[in-house]
Amino acid sequence: MHRLFTELEPSITVTEQNLADRVRYILRSNIFDGAELERLRREAVPSSNENATTEGAVPQVAEQPAHVDAAESTPVVADSNDDGTFTQELEIEQMRSTLEEAIMETRSTPLENRPRLPRIALSKRNRAVVRALNPMLVTYLEASRDLCETDSILFGAALAVCRIIGAKLSTAGRTTGQSSAIPAWRTRIEERIAKARALIGRLICFRSGNTRPRIVRTVRMAFAGTNVSLSQPDIMQKLTERIDDLKQRIAAWGKRIRRYTERSTRFNQNRLFQSDQKRLYKSLERPMVSGTGPVPNQADTVAFWRSLWSEPVNHNEGPWTEVVASQCAGITPMDPVTITPDDVAEAVRRAPNWKSPELDGLHHYWLKGFV
Repeated sequence: MHRLFTELEPSITVTEQNLADRVRYILRSNIFDGAELERLRREAVPSSNENATTEGAVPQVAEQPAHVDAAESTPVVADSNDDGTFTQELEIEQMRSTLEEAIMETRSTPLENRPRLPRIALSKRNRAVVRALNPMLVTYLEASRDLCETDSILFGAALAVCRIIGAKLSTAGRTTGQSSAIPAWRTRIEERIAKARALIGRLICFRSGNTRPRIVRTVRMAFAGTNVSLSQPDIMQKLTERIDDLKQRIAAWGKRIRRYTERSTRFNQNRLFQSDQKRLYKSLERPMVSGTGPVPNQADTVAFWRSLWSEPVNHNEGPWTEVVASQCAGITPMDPVTITPDDVAEAVRRAPNWKSPELDGLHHYWLKGFV
């Protein structure tokens, strides 16, 4: 790009870094759209259209929006072995700026607040974008100090690819727990169950001989719309039938809620198994039962543990330790385990593409494409 600029404008002295900074500023500020950039390119380099149709031209990828929420389109993404034309330099600079912004955003975002990476189509266009960004990661990965920083770099690269190809990103974070919202129908059923239980209690009180005005009024409301009168001789039988009917209704309502709860639990567990198996197994473990006795004070706690660990004790192990030591003397020590990059590459190669073992949600597909 610098060579073409010096040929077109020999009277202007500019360094390569200054020219690259100006191009990056133009692309970030969106001063020109894609059509305007194409028109300027044609005016500056009229012969570039002929170069694009030669035999050595590289297949290019269709235009895609640079960001999900942006309306502008990115220039055509070329393969990594292009001929260095002005348009391709602009494309590389725009992709580099998108990658830099994504990495900086990922580094400053907590792990649980990172966007959820979607599954992208395994098309030639998407693979070309991954191959184009792969050489740009060398500088970042070489300067990485630990695995956490390496993970943030790879996540930022995956985020940049999704933005370049126009994939839809979810900004809801990485929370995979069950929702605390209770359906409205369940709330109504629980209210019905509470009212039915209260009514059963008052009917039982009336059957036991409690004739207070409030109890009598409730019993009359329970038999409203029927031909049952409190002065009938079989009123006790009617009360028993009414109580049994309410109990059956409560059982049916409770069974409906249990069916929904079991189905919701199975659904959430299956979804959690697909995203984070380790977290699912932890949630299935039996919860620890804490003690219900009085809490000991600090002085008693310190005295108890000090009596165990601060007092010198002379142990007499006996002769069996010498026998075991003599038997183990001829055992060859195990060689230290060394994990090589080839071992990591082989493990990643055999892993499913769209599994994300950790909470960051970085799929194995990105490890295969960027490593």
